[in-house]
Amino acid sequence: MRHHRRRHGPRRLLRLCAGTAVLALLAGCAGAGGTSFGGGDALNVLMVNNPQMVELQKLTAKHFTKETGITVRFTVLPENDVRDKISQDFSNQAGQYDIATISNFELPFFAKNGWLHALDAYADADTAFDQQDILPPLRESLTAEDGKLYAQPFYGESSFLMYRKDVFEAEGLTMPAKPTWTQVAGLAARADGSQRGMKGICLRGLPGWGEVIAPLTTVVNTMGGTWFTEDWKPRLTSPEFRRATEFYVDLVREHGELGAPQSGYAECLNNMTQGKTAMWYDATAGAGSLEAEGSPVKGKIGYVPAPVERTDSSGWLYTWAWGMQKASRKPDDAWKFISWASSKEYEELVGSTSGWANVPAGKRASTYANPAYRKEAGAFADVTERAISEADPKNPGTQPRPTAGIQFVGVPEFTDLGTKVAQEISAAIAGRQSVDAALSASQKLAEKVAEEYR
Repeated sequence: MRHHRRRHGPRRLLRLCAGTAVLALLAGCAGAGGTSFGGGDALNVLMVNNPQMVELQKLTAKHFTKETGITVRFTVLPENDVRDKISQDFSNQAGQYDIATISNFELPFFAKNGWLHALDAYADADTAFDQQDILPPLRESLTAEDGKLYAQPFYGESSFLMYRKDVFEAEGLTMPAKPTWTQVAGLAARADGSQRGMKGICLRGLPGWGEVIAPLTTVVNTMGGTWFTEDWKPRLTSPEFRRATEFYVDLVREHGELGAPQSGYAECLNNMTQGKTAMWYDATAGAGSLEAEGSPVKGKIGYVPAPVERTDSSGWLYTWAWGMQKASRKPDDAWKFISWASSKEYEELVGSTSGWANVPAGKRASTYANPAYRKEAGAFADVTERAISEADPKNPGTQPRPTAGIQFVGVPEFTDLGTKVAQEISAAIAGRQSVDAALSASQKLAEKVAEEYR
Protein backbone atom coordinates (compact mmCIF):
# COMPACT_ATOMS: atom_id res chain seq x y z
CA MET A 1 0.00 0.00 0.00
CA ARG A 2 1.09 3.60 -0.53
CA HIS A 3 1.77 5.88 2.40
CA HIS A 4 1.27 9.61 2.57
CA ARG A 5 4.42 11.20 3.83
CA ARG A 6 3.98 13.09 7.08
CA ARG A 7 5.99 16.12 8.07
CA HIS A 8 8.07 15.56 11.19
CA GLY A 9 10.26 18.63 11.20
CA PRO A 10 8.25 21.09 13.35
CA ARG A 11 7.36 18.61 16.09
CA ARG A 12 10.89 17.19 16.19
CA LEU A 13 12.43 20.65 16.30
CA LEU A 14 10.19 21.63 19.19
CA ARG A 15 11.36 18.58 21.08
CA LEU A 16 15.02 19.30 20.34
CA CYS A 17 14.66 22.95 21.31
CA ALA A 18 13.08 21.89 24.57
CA GLY A 19 15.99 19.52 24.95
CA THR A 20 18.50 22.37 25.11
CA ALA A 21 17.24 23.16 28.59
CA VAL A 22 17.60 19.50 29.47
CA LEU A 23 21.18 19.47 28.21
CA ALA A 24 22.04 22.54 30.25
CA LEU A 25 20.86 20.76 33.37
CA LEU A 26 22.97 17.75 32.43
CA ALA A 27 26.23 19.65 31.96
CA GLY A 28 27.49 18.43 35.32
CA CYS A 29 26.51 14.83 34.57
CA ALA A 30 28.00 14.68 31.09
CA GLY A 31 31.51 15.60 32.12
CA ALA A 32 34.11 17.67 30.33
CA GLY A 33 34.05 17.83 26.57
CA GLY A 34 30.28 17.95 26.00
CA THR A 35 29.50 19.98 22.92
CA SER A 36 26.97 22.76 22.63
CA PHE A 37 23.77 22.36 20.64
CA GLY A 38 24.55 21.83 16.98
CA GLY A 39 28.28 22.42 17.50
CA GLY A 40 31.48 20.44 17.65
CA ASP A 41 32.85 17.75 15.38
CA ALA A 42 30.83 15.00 13.78
CA LEU A 43 29.55 12.05 15.75
CA ASN A 44 31.15 8.71 14.87
CA VAL A 45 28.73 5.78 14.95
CA LEU A 46 29.80 2.14 14.57
CA MET A 47 26.95 -0.23 13.76
CA VAL A 48 25.98 -3.64 12.43
CA ASN A 49 24.91 -3.87 8.78
CA ASN A 50 21.37 -5.09 9.42
CA PRO A 51 18.64 -3.68 7.11
CA GLN A 52 17.14 -1.50 9.83
CA MET A 53 20.51 0.20 10.42
CA VAL A 54 21.09 0.72 6.70
CA GLU A 55 17.71 2.47 6.54
CA LEU A 56 18.74 4.68 9.47
CA GLN A 57 21.94 5.63 7.67
CA LYS A 58 19.92 6.77 4.65
CA LEU A 59 17.57 8.93 6.73
CA THR A 60 20.04 10.58 9.11
CA ALA A 61 21.45 13.42 7.00
CA LYS A 62 18.08 14.53 5.62
CA HIS A 63 16.35 14.49 8.99
CA PHE A 64 18.59 14.37 12.08
CA THR A 65 21.48 16.42 10.69
CA LYS A 66 19.18 18.91 8.97
CA GLU A 67 17.30 19.52 12.23
CA THR A 68 20.23 19.54 14.67
CA GLY A 69 23.24 20.58 12.64
CA ILE A 70 25.07 17.49 13.92
CA THR A 71 26.90 15.52 11.24
CA VAL A 72 27.05 11.75 11.73
CA ARG A 73 29.76 9.54 10.25
CA PHE A 74 28.77 5.87 10.09
CA THR A 75 30.99 2.79 10.00
CA VAL A 76 28.83 -0.20 9.01
CA LEU A 77 30.16 -3.76 9.31
CA PRO A 78 28.90 -7.39 9.39
CA GLU A 79 27.96 -8.69 12.84
CA ASN A 80 31.12 -10.65 13.67
CA ASP A 81 33.37 -7.84 12.43
CA VAL A 82 31.45 -5.09 14.20
CA ARG A 83 31.51 -6.95 17.53
CA ASP A 84 35.29 -7.28 17.32
CA LYS A 85 35.79 -3.63 16.40
CA ILE A 86 33.43 -2.40 19.13
CA SER A 87 35.14 -4.52 21.78
CA GLN A 88 38.56 -3.26 20.70
CA ASP A 89 37.63 0.43 20.63
CA PHE A 90 35.53 0.44 23.78
CA SER A 91 37.93 -1.69 25.84
CA ASN A 92 40.80 0.66 24.98
CA GLN A 93 38.56 3.69 25.54
CA ALA A 94 40.15 5.08 22.42
CA GLY A 95 37.15 7.30 21.79
CA GLN A 96 37.26 6.77 18.03
CA TYR A 97 33.54 6.00 18.11
CA ASP A 98 31.05 7.91 20.22
CA ILE A 99 28.20 5.43 19.76
CA ALA A 100 27.99 1.77 18.81
CA THR A 101 25.34 -0.90 18.41
CA ILE A 102 25.65 -3.30 21.32
CA SER A 103 23.30 -6.05 22.43
CA ASN A 104 21.94 -7.14 25.78
CA PHE A 105 24.60 -9.87 25.66
CA GLU A 106 27.59 -7.50 25.83
CA LEU A 107 26.06 -4.77 27.97
CA PRO A 108 26.60 -6.26 31.46
CA PHE A 109 30.35 -6.73 31.11
CA PHE A 110 30.85 -3.57 29.05
CA ALA A 111 29.18 -1.65 31.89
CA LYS A 112 31.09 -3.51 34.61
CA ASN A 113 34.38 -2.65 32.90
CA GLY A 114 33.47 1.04 32.77
CA TRP A 115 33.36 1.25 28.98
CA LEU A 116 29.86 2.79 28.70
CA HIS A 117 28.41 6.19 29.60
CA ALA A 118 25.37 5.82 31.87
CA LEU A 119 22.24 7.30 30.29
CA ASP A 120 19.91 7.63 33.30
CA ALA A 121 20.28 11.38 33.71
CA TYR A 122 19.57 12.01 30.03
CA ALA A 123 16.59 9.65 29.90
CA ASP A 124 15.10 11.02 33.12
CA ALA A 125 15.41 14.65 32.06
CA ASP A 126 14.30 14.16 28.44
CA THR A 127 10.62 13.53 29.16
CA ALA A 128 9.75 13.67 25.45
CA PHE A 129 11.78 10.50 24.95
CA ASP A 130 9.34 8.67 27.26
CA GLN A 131 11.58 6.05 28.87
CA GLN A 132 8.56 4.35 30.45
CA ASP A 133 7.26 3.53 26.97
CA ILE A 134 10.23 1.16 26.44
CA LEU A 135 9.05 -2.41 27.09
CA PRO A 136 10.10 -3.48 30.62
CA PRO A 137 12.19 -6.54 29.61
CA LEU A 138 14.30 -4.34 27.34
CA ARG A 139 14.70 -1.64 29.98
CA GLU A 140 15.83 -4.29 32.43
CA SER A 141 18.18 -6.01 30.00
CA LEU A 142 19.93 -2.70 29.28
CA THR A 143 20.31 -1.89 32.98
CA ALA A 144 23.48 -3.21 34.63
CA GLU A 145 23.98 -4.68 38.10
CA ASP A 146 24.75 -1.21 39.47
CA GLY A 147 21.17 -0.21 38.61
CA LYS A 148 22.20 2.24 35.90
CA LEU A 149 20.86 2.36 32.33
CA TYR A 150 23.61 2.03 29.73
CA ALA A 151 21.88 1.76 26.34
CA GLN A 152 18.66 2.50 24.47
CA PRO A 153 17.10 -0.11 22.15
CA PHE A 154 16.89 0.44 18.41
CA TYR A 155 14.75 -2.65 18.01
CA GLY A 156 13.95 -5.73 20.05
CA GLU A 157 12.96 -9.28 19.29
CA SER A 158 11.88 -12.53 20.86
CA SER A 159 11.21 -15.87 19.18
CA PHE A 160 8.01 -17.60 18.07
CA LEU A 161 6.67 -20.36 15.84
CA MET A 162 5.55 -19.50 12.31
CA TYR A 163 3.43 -21.88 10.25
CA ARG A 164 1.59 -22.07 6.94
CA LYS A 165 -2.10 -21.70 7.71
CA ASP A 166 -3.15 -22.82 4.24
CA VAL A 167 -1.05 -25.99 4.41
CA PHE A 168 -2.40 -26.86 7.85
CA GLU A 169 -5.96 -26.37 6.65
CA ALA A 170 -5.41 -28.53 3.57
CA GLU A 171 -3.89 -31.30 5.69
CA GLY A 172 -6.53 -31.08 8.42
CA LEU A 173 -3.96 -29.96 11.00
CA THR A 174 -4.70 -27.66 13.93
CA MET A 175 -2.02 -25.50 15.52
CA PRO A 176 -2.60 -25.11 19.28
CA ALA A 177 -2.76 -21.55 20.57
CA LYS A 178 0.18 -22.35 22.85
CA PRO A 179 1.93 -25.46 21.46
CA THR A 180 4.34 -27.79 23.21
CA TRP A 181 7.45 -29.08 21.48
CA THR A 182 5.94 -32.57 21.59
CA GLN A 183 2.95 -31.29 19.63
CA VAL A 184 5.20 -29.43 17.18
CA ALA A 185 7.17 -32.60 16.46
CA GLY A 186 3.93 -34.44 15.66
CA LEU A 187 2.75 -31.63 13.38
CA ALA A 188 6.12 -31.52 11.60
CA ALA A 189 5.86 -35.23 10.83
CA ARG A 190 2.36 -34.81 9.36
CA ALA A 191 3.21 -31.63 7.40
CA ASP A 192 6.41 -33.11 5.97
CA GLY A 193 5.86 -33.67 2.25
CA SER A 194 2.41 -32.07 2.27
CA GLN A 195 3.49 -30.12 -0.81
CA ARG A 196 6.19 -31.03 -3.31
CA GLY A 197 9.59 -30.30 -1.78
CA MET A 198 8.09 -29.05 1.49
CA LYS A 199 9.64 -30.14 4.80
CA GLY A 200 7.85 -30.12 8.12
CA ILE A 201 9.95 -27.51 9.94
CA CYS A 202 13.04 -25.34 9.63
CA LEU A 203 15.40 -25.10 12.61
CA ARG A 204 18.85 -23.54 12.59
CA GLY A 205 21.74 -25.99 12.33
CA LEU A 206 24.48 -23.57 11.31
CA PRO A 207 27.43 -23.36 13.75
CA GLY A 208 27.63 -20.18 15.80
CA TRP A 209 26.64 -19.05 19.29
CA GLY A 210 24.11 -16.75 17.64
CA GLU A 211 22.91 -19.39 15.17
CA VAL A 212 22.05 -22.97 16.21
CA ILE A 213 22.77 -22.31 19.89
CA ALA A 214 20.07 -19.61 20.18
CA PRO A 215 16.98 -21.75 19.38
CA LEU A 216 18.52 -24.90 20.87
CA THR A 217 19.09 -23.20 24.23
CA THR A 218 15.44 -22.14 24.45
CA VAL A 219 14.49 -25.81 23.96
CA VAL A 220 16.99 -26.79 26.66
CA ASN A 221 15.51 -24.21 29.05
CA THR A 222 11.89 -25.31 28.66
CA MET A 223 12.82 -29.00 28.90
CA GLY A 224 14.42 -28.44 32.30
CA GLY A 225 18.07 -28.08 31.33
CA THR A 226 20.70 -25.39 31.82
CA TRP A 227 24.27 -24.74 30.70
CA PHE A 228 25.42 -24.08 34.27
CA THR A 229 23.92 -24.40 37.73
CA GLU A 230 23.78 -21.41 40.03
CA ASP A 231 27.21 -22.32 41.44
CA TRP A 232 28.78 -22.77 37.97
CA LYS A 233 28.62 -26.52 37.57
CA PRO A 234 28.36 -27.40 33.84
CA ARG A 235 25.27 -29.47 33.00
CA LEU A 236 25.68 -30.23 29.30
CA THR A 237 25.66 -33.99 29.92
CA SER A 238 22.68 -33.87 32.29
CA PRO A 239 19.59 -35.91 31.33
CA GLU A 240 17.60 -32.71 30.67
CA PHE A 241 20.22 -31.11 28.41
CA ARG A 242 20.73 -34.41 26.58
CA ARG A 243 16.99 -34.95 26.08
CA ALA A 244 16.51 -31.46 24.66
CA THR A 245 19.48 -31.75 22.33
CA GLU A 246 18.46 -35.20 21.11
CA PHE A 247 14.94 -33.89 20.51
CA TYR A 248 16.22 -30.91 18.50
CA VAL A 249 18.72 -32.94 16.47
CA ASP A 250 16.22 -35.72 15.74
CA LEU A 251 13.49 -33.26 14.73
CA VAL A 252 15.64 -31.36 12.26
CA ARG A 253 17.20 -34.56 10.88
CA GLU A 254 13.85 -36.32 10.38
CA HIS A 255 11.57 -33.47 9.31
CA GLY A 256 13.78 -30.42 8.88
CA GLU A 257 15.18 -28.57 5.90
CA LEU A 258 17.70 -29.92 3.46
CA GLY A 259 21.24 -28.81 4.28
CA ALA A 260 20.33 -28.19 7.92
CA PRO A 261 23.96 -28.12 9.17
CA GLN A 262 24.54 -25.09 6.92
CA SER A 263 21.18 -23.41 7.60
CA GLY A 264 20.92 -20.36 9.83
CA TYR A 265 18.39 -17.55 10.16
CA ALA A 266 18.82 -16.34 6.58
CA GLU A 267 18.46 -19.81 5.06
CA CYS A 268 15.33 -20.63 7.08
CA LEU A 269 13.79 -17.27 6.16
CA ASN A 270 14.45 -18.05 2.52
CA ASN A 271 12.96 -21.56 2.86
CA MET A 272 9.81 -20.23 4.52
CA THR A 273 9.41 -17.46 1.93
CA GLN A 274 9.83 -19.89 -0.96
CA GLY A 275 7.35 -22.43 0.42
CA LYS A 276 9.94 -25.08 1.24
CA THR A 277 8.90 -25.54 4.86
CA ALA A 278 5.58 -25.71 6.71
CA MET A 279 6.86 -24.34 10.04
CA TRP A 280 9.74 -22.24 11.27
CA TYR A 281 10.81 -21.51 14.84
CA ASP A 282 12.97 -18.40 15.01
CA ALA A 283 13.21 -14.66 15.68
CA THR A 284 10.06 -12.53 15.69
CA ALA A 285 11.97 -10.15 13.39
CA GLY A 286 11.44 -12.62 10.55
CA ALA A 287 7.73 -11.86 10.36
CA GLY A 288 8.27 -8.46 8.78
CA SER A 289 9.96 -10.08 5.78
CA LEU A 290 7.33 -12.79 5.46
CA GLU A 291 4.54 -10.20 5.44
CA ALA A 292 6.30 -7.63 3.25
CA GLU A 293 4.86 -6.50 -0.07
CA GLY A 294 5.89 -8.99 -2.75
CA SER A 295 6.41 -11.89 -0.36
CA PRO A 296 4.94 -15.09 -1.89
CA VAL A 297 3.62 -16.14 1.54
CA LYS A 298 2.20 -12.79 2.67
CA GLY A 299 -1.08 -13.46 4.49
CA LYS A 300 -0.53 -17.22 4.58
CA ILE A 301 1.45 -17.39 7.84
CA GLY A 302 0.14 -17.97 11.34
CA TYR A 303 2.11 -16.98 14.45
CA VAL A 304 2.03 -18.63 17.89
CA PRO A 305 4.26 -18.39 20.98
CA ALA A 306 7.54 -20.26 21.25
CA PRO A 307 6.77 -23.92 22.06
CA VAL A 308 7.13 -24.99 25.69
CA GLU A 309 7.34 -28.14 27.80
CA ARG A 310 8.01 -27.39 31.47
CA THR A 311 7.96 -23.56 31.48
CA ASP A 312 5.16 -21.07 30.86
CA SER A 313 7.08 -19.32 28.09
CA SER A 314 10.34 -19.93 26.26
CA GLY A 315 10.89 -17.10 23.78
CA TRP A 316 14.30 -15.48 23.79
CA LEU A 317 15.09 -11.80 24.26
CA TYR A 318 17.49 -9.81 22.12
CA THR A 319 18.02 -6.19 21.23
CA TRP A 320 20.39 -4.14 19.17
CA ALA A 321 20.81 -1.00 21.22
CA TRP A 322 22.76 2.25 21.19
CA GLY A 323 25.60 2.41 23.69
CA MET A 324 27.65 5.57 24.27
CA GLN A 325 31.38 5.14 24.85
CA LYS A 326 32.51 6.49 28.22
CA ALA A 327 35.43 8.23 26.52
CA SER A 328 33.23 10.15 24.07
CA ARG A 329 33.97 13.85 24.10
CA LYS A 330 30.53 14.64 22.70
CA PRO A 331 28.06 13.01 25.11
CA ASP A 332 25.34 15.65 24.72
CA ASP A 333 25.30 15.35 20.93
CA ALA A 334 25.53 11.58 21.26
CA TRP A 335 22.40 11.54 23.40
CA LYS A 336 20.55 13.64 20.80
CA PHE A 337 21.33 10.99 18.18
CA ILE A 338 20.48 8.07 20.46
CA SER A 339 17.19 9.62 21.56
CA TRP A 340 16.26 10.35 17.94
CA ALA A 341 17.17 6.88 16.64
CA SER A 342 15.20 5.19 19.44
CA SER A 343 12.25 7.58 19.42
CA LYS A 344 8.58 7.28 18.51
CA GLU A 345 9.16 10.00 15.93
CA TYR A 346 11.80 7.92 14.15
CA GLU A 347 9.42 4.97 13.93
CA GLU A 348 6.80 7.28 12.39
CA LEU A 349 9.39 8.59 9.94
CA VAL A 350 10.23 5.06 8.75
CA GLY A 351 6.56 4.12 8.59
CA SER A 352 5.70 7.14 6.44
CA THR A 353 8.69 6.86 4.12
CA SER A 354 9.24 3.13 3.58
CA GLY A 355 6.27 1.35 5.15
CA TRP A 356 5.32 0.29 8.66
CA ALA A 357 6.51 -3.28 8.12
CA ASN A 358 10.05 -1.84 8.06
CA VAL A 359 9.74 -0.02 11.39
CA PRO A 360 12.42 -1.04 13.96
CA ALA A 361 9.78 -2.35 16.35
CA GLY A 362 9.85 -4.57 19.41
CA LYS A 363 10.91 -1.87 21.86
CA ARG A 364 7.99 0.48 22.62
CA ALA A 365 4.51 -0.22 23.94
CA SER A 366 3.17 2.67 21.86
CA THR A 367 4.22 0.92 18.63
CA TYR A 368 1.72 -1.86 19.28
CA ALA A 369 -1.06 0.64 19.97
CA ASN A 370 -0.39 2.53 16.74
CA PRO A 371 -3.22 1.90 14.22
CA ALA A 372 -0.91 2.43 11.24
CA TYR A 373 1.54 -0.18 12.51
CA ARG A 374 -1.19 -2.63 13.42
CA LYS A 375 -2.72 -2.32 9.97
CA GLU A 376 0.45 -3.71 8.36
CA ALA A 377 1.77 -5.87 11.19
CA GLY A 378 -1.52 -7.11 12.67
CA ALA A 379 -0.80 -10.75 11.85
CA PHE A 380 2.16 -10.89 14.24
CA ALA A 381 2.10 -7.72 16.36
CA ASP A 382 0.31 -9.10 19.42
CA VAL A 383 2.27 -12.35 19.50
CA THR A 384 5.53 -10.44 19.20
CA GLU A 385 4.70 -7.96 21.95
CA ARG A 386 3.56 -10.75 24.25
CA ALA A 387 6.70 -12.80 23.57
CA ILE A 388 8.97 -9.88 24.43
CA SER A 389 6.92 -8.90 27.48
CA GLU A 390 6.94 -12.47 28.86
CA ALA A 391 10.68 -13.01 28.33
CA ASP A 392 12.52 -13.41 31.63
CA PRO A 393 16.31 -13.40 31.18
CA LYS A 394 16.94 -13.92 34.90
CA ASN A 395 14.71 -16.99 35.20
CA PRO A 396 14.29 -18.59 31.76
CA GLY A 397 14.22 -22.19 32.93
CA THR A 398 13.27 -24.40 35.85
CA GLN A 399 16.23 -23.66 38.16
CA PRO A 400 18.42 -20.70 39.21
CA ARG A 401 21.19 -19.56 36.86
CA PRO A 402 24.57 -17.98 37.62
CA THR A 403 23.95 -15.12 35.19
CA ALA A 404 21.17 -13.61 33.09
CA GLY A 405 20.43 -14.76 29.55
CA ILE A 406 17.83 -16.84 27.73
CA GLN A 407 19.45 -17.98 24.49
CA PHE A 408 22.97 -17.33 25.76
CA VAL A 409 25.00 -17.38 28.98
CA GLY A 410 25.81 -13.81 29.88
CA VAL A 411 29.60 -13.97 30.20
CA PRO A 412 32.26 -12.85 27.69
CA GLU A 413 33.60 -16.38 27.34
CA PHE A 414 30.32 -17.56 25.84
CA THR A 415 31.19 -16.22 22.40
CA ASP A 416 33.97 -18.79 22.17
CA LEU A 417 32.27 -21.53 24.20
CA GLY A 418 28.97 -21.21 22.37
CA THR A 419 30.63 -21.28 18.98
CA LYS A 420 32.68 -24.40 19.81
CA VAL A 421 29.64 -26.22 21.23
CA ALA A 422 27.68 -25.18 18.14
CA GLN A 423 30.26 -26.92 15.97
CA GLU A 424 29.75 -30.12 17.96
CA ILE A 425 25.95 -29.90 17.70
CA SER A 426 26.06 -29.09 13.99
CA ALA A 427 28.25 -32.16 13.45
CA ALA A 428 25.59 -34.27 15.19
CA ILE A 429 22.91 -32.78 12.93
CA ALA A 430 25.08 -33.69 9.95
CA GLY A 431 25.31 -37.26 11.25
CA ARG A 432 29.07 -37.12 11.71
CA GLN A 433 28.84 -37.94 15.43
CA SER A 434 26.29 -38.86 18.09
CA VAL A 435 24.60 -36.39 20.39
CA ASP A 436 26.33 -38.09 23.33
CA ALA A 437 29.73 -37.53 21.72
CA ALA A 438 28.85 -33.90 20.96
CA LEU A 439 27.75 -33.21 24.51
CA SER A 440 30.69 -35.01 26.11
CA ALA A 441 33.08 -32.79 24.18
CA SER A 442 30.95 -29.75 25.00
CA GLN A 443 30.94 -30.55 28.72
CA LYS A 444 34.75 -30.45 28.78
CA LEU A 445 34.71 -27.06 27.07
CA ALA A 446 32.20 -25.75 29.60
CA GLU A 447 34.33 -27.01 32.49
CA LYS A 448 37.15 -24.70 31.43
CA VAL A 449 34.83 -21.69 31.52
CA ALA A 450 33.34 -22.73 34.86
CA GLU A 451 36.79 -22.85 36.45
CA GLU A 452 37.10 -19.11 35.87
CA TYR A 453 33.98 -18.38 37.94
CA ARG A 454 33.86 -20.97 40.70
